[in-house]
Amino acid sequence: MAGVAGVAGVSGGPAATRVLAVARYLTADLVRSQRFLLPPVAYAGVLAVLFTGDPGPAPAYWAASALAAYPVATWLTIVVAGGEDPVQRTVTVASAGGHAVVAGATVLVALAGDVVLVALAVLAPLIATPGPVVPHLGLAIAAHLACALAGTAVGLLTGRPLLHRVGWSFCVAALVVLVTGTQGSWPPVGTAVTALSDGGAAPLGAVALAAALVAASAVVTIAVYSRR
Repeated sequence: MAGVAGVAGVSGGPAATRVLAVARYLTADLVRSQRFLLPPVAYAGVLAVLFTGDPGPAPAYWAASALAAYPVATWLTIVVAGGEDPVQRTVTVASAGGHAVVAGATVLVALAGDVVLVALAVLAPLIATPGPVVPHLGLAIAAHLACALAGTAVGLLTGRPLLHRVGWSFCVAALVVLVTGTQGSWPPVGTAVTALSDGGAAPLGAVALAAALVAASAVVTIAVYSRR
């Protein structure tokens, strides 16, 4: 509860300050509980398998890691959104000064997780494989970011407060990821993965669309919070 007390200390301050304070509190809570560990560790395992030996030419070998970032980011966001039980979340909302602040902090922590996933995927071949990787870094970063952001959007819509039970959250999220992630022509994930497979231009449109989906999901989350 010390973290909540720290949030309460800034409850009357600017919204950005409150969001950052709640984000620090949520991060500290996740670290203490170690609930955040499994998604990035699982992703690191996927990367180890993908980039062991000869994964093929760049940037095509990033297609699999970008696609894998989609469900892992979804999983991580569900963990972040469900880190507190409903009673504890009510206390945090009251201490922070509103549902929007807590929802914004949840998105911020999830986005920080996305950055970690993207960094793992982009840096892995730099360490493990030879070849001209640097010219494709912009494409790789954009494609992985689009997939991770899309996962965050799905996680926000399938985690708390929309779905309270973890089992239902993962089942619905898995169904959404399976349907949308296997369609090569569907943006933002399909177009991002295709750009890597074809060695095309950085899919900035996919990144923008994924970011818009995150924003829309956050708005839906705030609306649901406000009614409960």
